Amino acid sequence: MTHKTHPYSNRLTIIRGWKSRWFSNKNYSEQAQQDFLIREFIFGNFINAGVADIEIERFANSLSVIIFTSRPGIIIGRAGIGADQLKKDLYKLLNKKVKFTANEQRKNYSLPEIRVEVKEIRDADTNARLVALNVAEQLERRIPFRRVIKRALDRVMANKKVEGVKISVAGRLNGSDMARIEFVKEGNLPLQTLRADVDYAYVKAVTKYGVIGIKVWIYKGEKLE
Repeated sequence: MTHKTHPYSNRLTIIRGWKSRWFSNKNYSEQAQQDFLIREFIFGNFINAGVADIEIERFANSLSVIIFTSRPGIIIGRAGIGADQLKKDLYKLLNKKVKFTANEQRKNYSLPEIRVEVKEIRDADTNARLVALNVAEQLERRIPFRRVIKRALDRVMANKKVEGVKISVAGRLNGSDMARIEFVKEGNLPLQTLRADVDYAYVKAVTKYGVIGIKVWIYKGEKLE
């Protein structure tokens, strides 16, 4: 019997790296909560910024948040005002939301210096999350799902870096009474080859008739190094 595995976690340490890079002995639970809250806040508050990924690095007295986005101007703001405001919001969030066990004390809790770094993604059509977000946005505007996923497939396959793609949508499509799964696929998609560079994303579209789940796989060749 086979089991489904996430394409990213299945390739960790082979062709993928960790998205949180730090070590901790005493404060592991606090720092793990901080990572979760930071990602939840940024993904939730910058929906229109095209945030594809967030990586977190920790040093002795600082925390670096690296945001990969297709629209960096929305996050940075004019003269960096947006990035400064994001730092303030993260400080408030982490001071208020982090929970402690019975053996831990808040008086010993201190926040590191937060640094925000924004990196632009130029090839949005090769990033699975950005493609899924684009599909979700159109489905929420009630555009017929077949037209949406076919256009997205053609746009992704037009990029020379892409060798294969699959887009799946599941739910009450076009407002039908019964939920179902539909997908389009083109090219190669070797999910069981660990050196295959497969980008995967899952996004939800909230429509009038319920939630539609969108899954995108993009294959960009093999990584041999």
